[in-house]
Amino acid sequence: MKFKHIVLSSIGLASVLFLSACGDSRNDTGTQFAPQMYDPVGYEPYKQTKANPFTANGLNMRDPARGTVSRRNYHTTFGKGDSATTDLMVYNIPKDSIAIAERTLTNPIPNTEASLKEGEILYGRYCIHCHGEGGKGDGLVGKEYKGVPNYSAGAYKTMNDGHIFHVITHGKGRMWPHGSQMTPEERWKIVMYVHKLQQG
Repeated sequence: MKFKHIVLSSIGLASVLFLSACGDSRNDTGTQFAPQMYDPVGYEPYKQTKANPFTANGLNMRDPARGTVSRRNYHTTFGKGDSATTDLMVYNIPKDSIAIAERTLTNPIPNTEASLKEGEILYGRYCIHCHGEGGKGDGLVGKEYKGVPNYSAGAYKTMNDGHIFHVITHGKGRMWPHGSQMTPEERWKIVMYVHKLQQG
């Protein structure tokens, strides 16, 4: 009899706990038992949950240390003995924003015979296997890997500097990105050579 009373009490207690856990609102997530699993304990620079008491402005993100050297631009000189220099921006236009590249980018490299020749060499190293020697999309790989464009046909004939540079950097369709394999200067020289191929 005593054992039966304990069992019934335990069932009653479990029922009360179960029913109290149910609520009317579907937006109520209930009690948070381990807040440290959801909010960072440390002061993380990219997640601000409350004011940081250890910084003057209360932010987790700190200013760079004094004397930090900015490396936003890729600085280059063109040709031996050429005193002109150009800053080639670190390319940070997102992959899905090709229209921005088309509107805003122009080739910063002077169109010289030497630059064009180097662009041809780089094209032969990175592009010819798919795009073919004349840019017709008939390279050895391009013949098997369908969908490689002909630069001198249709809309491909009018692709501008920004479009070509963006596609080389991030890839498009079946073309893989090549931004990690060549410097911005090399990519711009290939852009220059692709314009020559567009002329047929």
